[in-house]
Amino acid sequence: MDLIFIGVVSFLAAGLTFFTGFGLGTILLPVFTLFFPIPTAVAATAVVHLINNLFKSFLTFKQTNWKVAVNFSIPAVIAAAFGAYLLIFIDRLPVAFSYQFGSDEIEVQTVALVVGVIIVSFAFFELLPKTRAISFSPKFIPLGGLISGFFGGLTGNQGALRSAFLLRAKLSKESFVATSAVAALLVDLTRIFVYGSASFFLIVNQSAGIAPPVIVGAIGALAGATFSRRWLSKTSLRFVEILTATMMVVIGILLILGLI
Repeated sequence: MDLIFIGVVSFLAAGLTFFTGFGLGTILLPVFTLFFPIPTAVAATAVVHLINNLFKSFLTFKQTNWKVAVNFSIPAVIAAAFGAYLLIFIDRLPVAFSYQFGSDEIEVQTVALVVGVIIVSFAFFELLPKTRAISFSPKFIPLGGLISGFFGGLTGNQGALRSAFLLRAKLSKESFVATSAVAALLVDLTRIFVYGSASFFLIVNQSAGIAPPVIVGAIGALAGATFSRRWLSKTSLRFVEILTATMMVVIGILLILGLI
């Protein structure tokens, strides 16, 4: 049942966010945190995200604006490495705080606290009309790469900020999708390399039980992207965005409280 849930969520997320340029990692990370420790959930999400962006890049490669992609992606890759190493460092920190909940003592890990706060922050970024409307001048595209790449390495939540900057690059819809996919792909490759080099990602560890959910999530994402490209025009369902952001707030608060 868990695998079915992950597959369905991946399918819907990839399909509904194909044209917006973000959303898959935003949705999958909270889902994976329900089943795995946070560092493992971030790494598992990164692999599904990587496979999906490889496929999207394959489908839209010819429409990529390489000047914008290079200006955005180089600083994004550098910042993603720093963000990924910071996540590894934070995961090794001691318990942030503990409190009594009924007869139980709840310990809140530092990594859970940090990721929870960031997830909630990104949720409000997507929920509030004023922050959703934020966009930036094209001259700030390298800065956008730095900011979104850093948060991509740290938690995987990079797409909303990436879109906010790239939307000002005066790209066509097709070029925006393609350029965004290339940038996301390079960030994913960077953070997965960092996670792996630190023995941080346990995909080959049978005891971790990560491989089946990642495979199912990847298949669901590919199916969703294929369906979206063939049958849907630009998809940006406000109801789905609100539902996703609400779920992020709930999961983030539960992480901050140490309840998951």
